[in-house]
Amino acid sequence: MKSSGLTVEITSDGSRASIVFGFSKGNLVTGNVVGMIDAALDELAPLPRLRLVTIEGAGPFFSFGASVQEHAPGEIEVVLPQTHALIAKLLAFPAPTAALVRGRCLGGGFELALACDFIFAEASATFGLPEIALGVFPPAACALLPSRAGLARATRAILTGAASAAEEWHQAGLVTLVSADGELAADVDRWFAAHLAGRSAEALRHAVTALRWALRRDVAAVLPQLERLYLDVLMKTADAREGVAAFLGKRAPEWTDR
Repeated sequence: MKSSGLTVEITSDGSRASIVFGFSKGNLVTGNVVGMIDAALDELAPLPRLRLVTIEGAGPFFSFGASVQEHAPGEIEVVLPQTHALIAKLLAFPAPTAALVRGRCLGGGFELALACDFIFAEASATFGLPEIALGVFPPAACALLPSRAGLARATRAILTGAASAAEEWHQAGLVTLVSADGELAADVDRWFAAHLAGRSAEALRHAVTALRWALRRDVAAVLPQLERLYLDVLMKTADAREGVAAFLGKRAPEWTDR
């Protein structure tokens, strides 16, 4: 299946599927892209032999993150809940999932990867949550990253906004495999053949459900509250509005701390 901004491919035996999104500069995770990935997951979920679904950005980058333009009033109130619904759908998907990361994986793109069971990355890939520089925070990452990589690393990533190399996240246990640049697809093929191809798809379905049980419970309890904090409180502050305006105006923000 191919549409503007998204390609879905399924292997002939039905054991693997890939979702490639983007085809625009930076592969921004726009509301439109979120909707297409959501629809693709609905189409793939019933496949009985599926053992792995991979998600990757087209071209040299995974994603530069969410669209700052869609943080405008009247848009963010729609896009943020839509994005969080996709996070929940990934956490409930009835087969193992993996993000294949090349280049930059930032903001909403990083949050999308965090909702996958595995992250496979090229050595030159970088991961970051730069939202704090815009006067905001990443709700889904706040819900997911402490469980996936530990509170200390999550705190550093979210409060500083500093990007880190794939190897650092590999050492933290978040990234499963770091490949030499240009070797990611082949390495994932070998990893799949060694670890998942010979397993029962039915057993994998039950195993991922069991493994994600506590994480899904915690995210379901926390993320709606973070969403309300973001939309009802943060986005009404002067600094959140200033951060978005400064980014769009290509200037340094002038914080008033309120």
